[in-house]
Amino acid sequence: MEIIGRKTEKESLQRLFNSNRSEFLMVYGRRRVGKTYLIREYFQNQFAFSATGIAKGDRMEQLVNFRNSIRQYDDSIDGKEIKDWFDAFHALEQLLTKSKKERKVIFLDELPWMDTPKSSFVKALELFWNSWASARHDILLIVCGSAASWLVKNIVRNHGGLHNRLTFKMKIAPFDLAETKAYLSSKGINWENKMTAECYMILGGIPYYLDMLDKSKSLAQNVDALFFSETALLEDEYQNLYASLFKKSEEYLRIVETLAKKKSGYTREEIIHHTKVSDGGGLSRRLEELEQCGFIRKYKTIGNVTFTYQLIDYFSLFYHNFLKNGPSFDTSNWMHLQGTSTYHTWCGLSFERLCMSHQHQIKKALGISGISTNTFSYYSPEAQIDMVIDRGDQIVTLCEMKFTDEPYSINKTTAEKLREKISCLKTAMKKRKGIYIAMVTTYPLKQNEYSINLVQNNVLLDDLFCE
Repeated sequence: MEIIGRKTEKESLQRLFNSNRSEFLMVYGRRRVGKTYLIREYFQNQFAFSATGIAKGDRMEQLVNFRNSIRQYDDSIDGKEIKDWFDAFHALEQLLTKSKKERKVIFLDELPWMDTPKSSFVKALELFWNSWASARHDILLIVCGSAASWLVKNIVRNHGGLHNRLTFKMKIAPFDLAETKAYLSSKGINWENKMTAECYMILGGIPYYLDMLDKSKSLAQNVDALFFSETALLEDEYQNLYASLFKKSEEYLRIVETLAKKKSGYTREEIIHHTKVSDGGGLSRRLEELEQCGFIRKYKTIGNVTFTYQLIDYFSLFYHNFLKNGPSFDTSNWMHLQGTSTYHTWCGLSFERLCMSHQHQIKKALGISGISTNTFSYYSPEAQIDMVIDRGDQIVTLCEMKFTDEPYSINKTTAEKLREKISCLKTAMKKRKGIYIAMVTTYPLKQNEYSINLVQNNVLLDDLFCE
């Protein structure tokens, strides 16, 4: 199957493959995002060596698996039993020395699982790279894993033998809307953009989830089948997702559950108050790991020196709005939920998240791609603005998002709220800049006296599907 999207990633892989020195690449990203698929498909499994860690495997199970992987490439390599990771990487050196491949690509997938307690795995990896691989010119070592926190701690921020040894980092992000549409089209699913956007607001551009969609069904039928039927494939995915990424996932889940309750998010102190998770390094680490995996973001609003943490993962937001109380086994549950106040509130919130994750496309539609910008959110008791674009041309663009079934019409009440937001933003920013309003809407804005007098730009949902 053709690799959908990933243009920048494919260019980087080719550059590293063509390098005249040994390269050490770390690939990371959340579970199910397509890290392994990208590497295997790009290199067409033509590796000099490849091995995958075993989930919850102990030290001996990992070593046996590594030894068996070596024997798949050459069963004549050193018949001795592999007693530890130093033996394992020595056997790998022997295998690679015999390899006739001009560029020897090594793929160690789910690397964090290989590092069991007191196994000296990292030390052995350090020795392999520093004493052997880095001295050559024909090695491309690719390490990969969903546990981004382990990779950052043991590879990126390593203070021992791997300090500054990494030559490239590659974070695999979920598909954007254009990539999602292309992926669905490759499966024979050709929904209109609004339905594709709603699908994105549920599944978040995660290829593994998108692959489960049945082209013979509508989006509503697919959602019912995946989440609300007695045989729902994704019924337990929420708990499994966090458990696979984090040890003692219960505290991570408490943080996420808390952040799901407030649109703008909470400060560190508020998270401590609501979750009862103890303050200190443990909380900092958990927040950092959730951010690294793309579940939350942290930001500062105008005039506030402390960070606010906000839940941005679409799948988690969907779960907490519709699934956390358990399945109803109503096989038409999603179709029944559409039109309810809960559904419309979720649509509005998720569409705002979607716009935040497609800032590049919005700036392109506004014609300001070549202008320096600073994009942020502004929340106060008086006004809540999800996207503010502070531009280098002395203009500030206030973005207002509306996800509707029909063309949106600004009425008197909405116009007054927009004027109040402009006033609050001017006071908070303390800058002599013009403030423009950009409405980001599903369909073209209805023209009336309010839209004509207030709105400078109308970005459409279709614009978010551009590259």
